[in-house]
Amino acid sequence: MNKKTLPITKIVKKVCPAVITITAHQNISGSDIYGLPFSGLTKKKKAEEIKVGGGSGFIVSKDGLVITSCHVVFNNEANYYAILEPTLTYSAKILSRDPINDIAILKIDGKNFPYLKLGNSSSVELGESVIAVGNPLGEFYDTISAGIISGLSRLINAHSGFSEKTTRLKGLIQTDAAINPGNSGGPLINMAGEVVGINTAMVVGSQNLGFAIPINYAKRDLLEVKKYGKIKRPFLGIKYIILNEEISRKNDLPVSRGALVIRERLGEEAVVPKSAAAKAGIKEFDIILTIDDHEITEDNYLSDILEKYSIGDEVVLQILRNKKVLSVALKLEEKK
Repeated sequence: MNKKTLPITKIVKKVCPAVITITAHQNISGSDIYGLPFSGLTKKKKAEEIKVGGGSGFIVSKDGLVITSCHVVFNNEANYYAILEPTLTYSAKILSRDPINDIAILKIDGKNFPYLKLGNSSSVELGESVIAVGNPLGEFYDTISAGIISGLSRLINAHSGFSEKTTRLKGLIQTDAAINPGNSGGPLINMAGEVVGINTAMVVGSQNLGFAIPINYAKRDLLEVKKYGKIKRPFLGIKYIILNEEISRKNDLPVSRGALVIRERLGEEAVVPKSAAAKAGIKEFDIILTIDDHEITEDNYLSDILEKYSIGDEVVLQILRNKKVLSVALKLEEKK
């Protein structure tokens, strides 16, 4: 390993100016704030912008491109702000969200911003020293914690405190550098002062057990945003759950692998109208077993398989419908 090693004090001086706090604010009426509607005898309070969440992020270009975690900016109804210093705040525009990898790219208007250099997460090694930087609780700016790479290629099911959804994250870097609430979206830095990961999760009730998304996952997103103004990913257009033995047994299903096409809640479609899946005739309660030769299992999610393809690729799906196996061909499309 021929990486240049810098003293921590020098790394901190280089990195901290480009690490920011991201806050989410939402217009909420007086009745929403207090949880009760105002009576006709009480003057209704005007809606005001209230802070409803936030996390950390870091600038990656002179013109203000910012990387953070997708779960930090998941709320479509919120307005987001980037705080570079306690007295310096910018409005932040969301350019793209990548929920599969828990990455989001934002833009703040301006020029000559301090920014961080992206390293190569594929070259990190077990035992390598790293530094986590962020703004825990949105209060303690430029908090530094040092540690090592404790594990590689970890898979976890992460739950956001602001959302009901659980996200399966794969290929994560494990570190014993302290990651606390509010650190999400901040950078994990190697001893050359380069970003190798995006701090994303900690295990509640444990000590020295944090996880970061490899920065190489974000590089692809960043290139697409610069080229197209958004992330472009193949999109089937279905809601689904991945089957296992327990789910299949409880629901008396004929197989214990594959993706069962099913709506997540009442009032929504299991198959998105006019999507690639809809055009191919896929129906609710179909079980997609394979895409080409790739079997769909708990270890090989449908989303993992789709990441191997590009928009416009033609694939063949093997589908189980009413105990009959069908082959369905379709062309992968971009999400509209």
